[in-house]
Amino acid sequence: MDGTAAAGDRNPVGGPADPGAPGGTSGDAAKKASGRTGRNLPAAVGVGVALGAVVIGSVYFVKVAFLVVVLVAVGVGIHELVKAFGGLGIRVPLPPLLAGMAAMVIGPYWGGTSFLVGAFAVTVMVLLTWRMFQGAEGFVRDATAAVFVAVYPALLAGFVPLLLAPDKDGSDRVIVFIAVTVCSDIGGYFAGIFFGRHRMSPLISPKKTWEGFAGSTLACVVGGALLVHFLLRGEYWEGAVVGLAGVVCATLGDLVESVIKRDIGIKDMGTLLPGHGGAMDRLDSLLFTLVPVWLLLTLLVPVA
Repeated sequence: MDGTAAAGDRNPVGGPADPGAPGGTSGDAAKKASGRTGRNLPAAVGVGVALGAVVIGSVYFVKVAFLVVVLVAVGVGIHELVKAFGGLGIRVPLPPLLAGMAAMVIGPYWGGTSFLVGAFAVTVMVLLTWRMFQGAEGFVRDATAAVFVAVYPALLAGFVPLLLAPDKDGSDRVIVFIAVTVCSDIGGYFAGIFFGRHRMSPLISPKKTWEGFAGSTLACVVGGALLVHFLLRGEYWEGAVVGLAGVVCATLGDLVESVIKRDIGIKDMGTLLPGHGGAMDRLDSLLFTLVPVWLLLTLLVPVA
């Protein structure tokens, strides 16, 4: 994640660029880790465990309930983006965005890709018409921002129901997608903390390091290989490919979110999740990972 140039970075492939290493007691190490990454580590872990329990409980027991979880999370993320744009004087209509997002997140579970494409097109049409009645001044600026939010996060989130839909293993596919992204976060976090030396992109996110990215890559490739093999009965190499795509896309998603926040001039999109920030601060890497993982699983491990 991102902040100002001097602020802590919660990016999964982030880590300290200085040569020091955590030491002392375990409590001291935890404090240093929290300070050097900008995370309240105990709060972040607690929130992560709670979110994991909600995801696993809903996706395996009532699949439609998981879509409601996605609906709420993405809805909060859209509200954060609209509020952030409003701070720059950019007017983005919230009601049609939320309605369009709901259609894109719920409808494709039954209607497939055709419904997703249609719902997105209608959402864009409504957004342009809605803004038209507010006058010509700033129309292109506001309409562009509105369509941007309709794509990111709304349209990208619309691939969740496509991943979830198969009766046989839809829930397992969702778990593979989420777990691979989490592997990127965890692997990069600890590799960055203990080995981070060389900055990846100082201008975008100062504390991201190549060592952290290497840790993310290792965790994602191993995690992807195991998950795809044991949950979906795929080959190890197929899971490794999914993991490799996951780490690249998760990192890009995090960097894109960092650029957005730098342009807007904020550290976090919100304060909803202690130790994490706002909803968009957690959704960024997931959104960028979702579509490539869905595509690769569809091609490499098709539903029987």
